[in-house]
Amino acid sequence: MSDVLTDRPAALDQQDARLATDTGIAGVTRAFLRRVRGGDLGTLPVIIGLAIIWTVFQVLNPVFLSSANLVDLTMQCCTVGVISLGIVCVLLAGQIDLSVGSMSGLSAAIVGVLFGLHNWPAPAAIAVAILAGVAVGWLYSVLFNRFGVPSFVATLAGLLTFLGLQLYVLGARGAINLPFETGLVRFAQLAFLPAALAYVLIALAAVAVFLIGLQQSRQRRKANLSARSISMLLLRSAALLVVLELVAWYLNQDRGIGWMFVLFIGLVVVMDYLLTRTGWGRALFAVGGNAEAARRLGINVRRVYATAFIACSALAALGGILGAARLASANQNSGTGDVNLNAIAAAVIGGTSLFGGRGSAYSALLGIIVIQSISSGLTLLNLNSALRFMITGLVLAIAVSVDSLARKSRAAHGQA
Repeated sequence: MSDVLTDRPAALDQQDARLATDTGIAGVTRAFLRRVRGGDLGTLPVIIGLAIIWTVFQVLNPVFLSSANLVDLTMQCCTVGVISLGIVCVLLAGQIDLSVGSMSGLSAAIVGVLFGLHNWPAPAAIAVAILAGVAVGWLYSVLFNRFGVPSFVATLAGLLTFLGLQLYVLGARGAINLPFETGLVRFAQLAFLPAALAYVLIALAAVAVFLIGLQQSRQRRKANLSARSISMLLLRSAALLVVLELVAWYLNQDRGIGWMFVLFIGLVVVMDYLLTRTGWGRALFAVGGNAEAARRLGINVRRVYATAFIACSALAALGGILGAARLASANQNSGTGDVNLNAIAAAVIGGTSLFGGRGSAYSALLGIIVIQSISSGLTLLNLNSALRFMITGLVLAIAVSVDSLARKSRAAHGQA
């Protein structure tokens, strides 16, 4: 896993390398404060906001932070969280996809018909649904790259088109139930990690964080750049280990950690690696920051846009499949309601910029936790759902305002 507090373009990392020559806790603290003053807030506002939200709801209802409610919260995050992970990709490229809700509903309908109605093997039905998402993403890329159709318009048309296709696929039935005894439904509803396995996986993750950090430090030192000391790497990994083990222990007081949530976290980690450790990820940030400059550097801008749209639609399809499995049903309401807006809001609230070029895979994770925390807290307080939309909208407005102010601060300090 990467340090979610320092998701940033390579240019900013290089600038800090010139500025932060200190080592140890004091040096890291000074470097972090310099980044904050320079407008590079990362996910810090989200974490502070989440802490405030949890504190308020816990004071109003002590059940909020109970292990049972937190287990439910983690499971509720998965469906829209996976969809939001795709939104992060298109936002990083400076584009938007307004049809992810409809795409998720269509994929749920495809799985419902093939798996629930025609008894196809679950893997085959899932593969067809995800391939449909890939095809939709490719179609958007063609409309955008070859015909110059703005992504806003293309995906808005897709929202209506795929909603119609969803209704057509479901037909007069309107709803198709998935058998409860099947592995797909059990995975989404009843499958939880054994406690011992959860502790082992967390320990392995902490070791991986240390080894990755050690490799990065060695590479930076070879390039005569500042790097974290081994003691700092050990401290960071130890802190991560302790915190996550305590979280796992607390969740294990109830049902534990669901396999579907593990899948979501795994997708976030993989996406974070792709965005921060591969040429594709660097190209995506570059195109989102300045497409013309990226083109002059030799980056295939059209290919980057195509892969972003395809990744977004494919993840939307996967989110729809998980949603159908979670409800054991595919129906006309799948992917409708606030799914579309929550997926986009989660990415933005989590720290991904609407202006492109800045963000992190962890934005989807943090953002959807914020949204589901608000929903869960208001439900426990038995308050009208109208408040959820108003509060979520207010949080979204604050997130965009913070991003805009951070951009102005970075511009004033001469940063990208």
